[in-house]
Amino acid sequence: MLEKKQLAPEFRIADEGNNIINLAEYRNNRIVVLYFYPKDDTPGCTIEARQFTEFAHEFSALDTVIIGVSKDSCESHRAFIEKYGLNLKLLADTTGELCESYGVWQEKEKNGVKKMGIVRSTFIINKEGVLEDVMYGVNADGHAREILEMIKKL
Repeated sequence: MLEKKQLAPEFRIADEGNNIINLAEYRNNRIVVLYFYPKDDTPGCTIEARQFTEFAHEFSALDTVIIGVSKDSCESHRAFIEKYGLNLKLLADTTGELCESYGVWQEKEKNGVKKMGIVRSTFIINKEGVLEDVMYGVNADGHAREILEMIKKL
């Protein structure tokens, strides 16, 4: 698992529009909030994405871009964005490499059954590409507001 003050792992991965997004393109320009979530169009993930969208203008005013990541396809991401009018980028980590590099692909237990999955997690990456904060196992509801308040203090 990653820790604060480490250099954020680089990535080059397709977003909902099949555009390749590279972490390095934000360096010296924007703060990046990279959040990982289990699955498009599920209750908790929808709450989290809609709340990040609710604060999109405030994040933008703070030179911050919000990028969500799951193992869903670009097509699934497009449908999710269109269904809820989301205002954020969603990366399609279909191979799981990005999830592995950020340490969010972990064993989870639900109703006594253990299986591998994405642990809802958020990483705040400063303009120099360094991890300002690392949060594993976050709650979806209220998380976007919490992150916004943290960004205001940077």
